[in-house]
Amino acid sequence: MKVTQVETFFCEAGWRPWIFVKITTDTGPIGWSEVTDSHGSPLGLKGCIETLAKKTVIGSDPRNINAIFWDLYRHTRQTPGGLIQKAIAAIENALWDIKAKDLGVPVYELFGGKVRDKIELYWSHCATTRVRASHHVGQPAINNLDDLGRFCSDVVTKSGYTACKANIFDFTGDSPQVYMPGFQGPAGTVERNPSKHILKCIDIQLKTMREALGSDFGICLDLNFNFNLEGCQRVLEIVEKYDLLWLEMDHFDPKALEKITHSTSVCVASGENLYGLRQFEPFLQDHSMNVALIDVIWNGMIESRKIAEMAEIHETNLAPHNYYSHLSTLISAQFCITTPNLRIMEVDVDDVPWREELITDIPSIENGYLELSNKPGWGADINEEVLRKHEWHG
Repeated sequence: MKVTQVETFFCEAGWRPWIFVKITTDTGPIGWSEVTDSHGSPLGLKGCIETLAKKTVIGSDPRNINAIFWDLYRHTRQTPGGLIQKAIAAIENALWDIKAKDLGVPVYELFGGKVRDKIELYWSHCATTRVRASHHVGQPAINNLDDLGRFCSDVVTKSGYTACKANIFDFTGDSPQVYMPGFQGPAGTVERNPSKHILKCIDIQLKTMREALGSDFGICLDLNFNFNLEGCQRVLEIVEKYDLLWLEMDHFDPKALEKITHSTSVCVASGENLYGLRQFEPFLQDHSMNVALIDVIWNGMIESRKIAEMAEIHETNLAPHNYYSHLSTLISAQFCITTPNLRIMEVDVDDVPWREELITDIPSIENGYLELSNKPGWGADINEEVLRKHEWHG
């Protein structure tokens, strides 16, 4: 069996494109992976994937995953992380799909089998999507705190989920905003210092959510890259009274994050923007985070499992970063089902209407838990007809 083609596809997904990789062989099954990159360079990622494929993958036996992985690594040794790591992961994960399909087993069987039968999920971007992009998902918009309270009450009574994650909302202007200065904003606003106004917004938002969701519901607040060390400490002073499941934040300095984590009783989650064991190692050794967030489609199964094992050695739980299509959910679930130190898994609930049509087998989710099938590979393929119908052109 030899690889004959590696292709990259873009699918319109509302506020970001989904990015898929398809690996075709001469005599064997087709492998799929997802590598959605909503804040980076989708077209640059495509170039990385297809250039690397020509160098090391085309003509190779796709079942020799370790050999291909290390060949990809040495070709890119001088430029680790970022788009390069995502490109390697996209290729590697599609190869696992091929190998498992060739053997007629789910991917999790290639890693020793299941340690649990179902995976607890939390609703990601809960309310966030309806604040910033309700028109993309065909759901009522959230325009104010009253809307937020009503929505959260419905989450408790109708969704079956027991935990959720939201971003920071500001309802005081002409239109509601998701606060994201760490990623975007007008020129001259690159500093990451929280104003008294935005700190008040956080307080009011969490008060509204906690009252509507109840005392037993898990709430995560995602700060992203929006604040520096000082700003995160100011936010911690506000959120301690709301008994969060965790406060999520992104930092590249393990000592800075360690200082934050060790200064509070609030559970701190981080790591979704780290790549590979080398980047995770100092954070885990310093216990800089209570929960390590691993992006399986950006790191690939090989590196993700290394990170998970080191996290287990350092008594740290993990939770996959997963706000993508159903294919990513299945990939992340195959990782979760074999990982002992799992805390909970992220999943987006609100999304574009064609999300279900795009995949051949929709993940089985009931009352906030996911159960994997025993179908080979990831358990599903991408419907290329739907993919072409909703192609993203940048």
